[in-house]
Amino acid sequence: MNENRTMDTPGPAGSADLPEWLQDAAGDHHAPAEEPVKQRISAFGVTAILLLVGLLVVIGYALYQRSLSTVTSGPAPDFKITVFESASLDRSGETFSLADLKGQPVVINFWASYCVPCRSEAPMLERTWQSYRDQGVVFLGINTDDIEGDARDYMAEYGISYPNAPDQGGRIEDAYRITGIPETFVIDRDGEVIRHFLAEPRESDLRAEIERALNS
Repeated sequence: MNENRTMDTPGPAGSADLPEWLQDAAGDHHAPAEEPVKQRISAFGVTAILLLVGLLVVIGYALYQRSLSTVTSGPAPDFKITVFESASLDRSGETFSLADLKGQPVVINFWASYCVPCRSEAPMLERTWQSYRDQGVVFLGINTDDIEGDARDYMAEYGISYPNAPDQGGRIEDAYRITGIPETFVIDRDGEVIRHFLAEPRESDLRAEIERALNS
């Protein structure tokens, strides 16, 4: 006669002798670990960000290099201008070069009609020019990247009477390597740049530099 035997399913070592509830507690019941949420950026997004960063670096470096090389001393680059034709301007319609003015102090101011700081300084520049014109000081306004009609309206609005001329093709702007407007250069009798004002100068500072140019 065959004996029927119940076969227990093997469990963890020693678990066969434990009550069922203890066997459940002793078993390996590991909850699945939660996967971290991953944020993914598309390849296009990464490329766009890298291109933008690269562009900003190039622009920043170019501006930095240009600001370092702006003419702030030494011989003033020569140039030739033709003054706007206007009954209110000194030397109206004349063509001459900076070299022609050697022996006289020269104040060169770069401006445009759309430039807000230029408008702020315009009355001061005209006033200072009137103070020194009889001492041989020459003021030159260089109108850059502007519309002629707007430039003429600007000069009329502020009663500007010293010579002003358009910077054809931006050649003078490039020669002096300006980084913006307004910028002003004071040149002594020998044609040397003795002061560069990166923005609107204080009247007292401009007058002090003109006095220095007169006495050089």
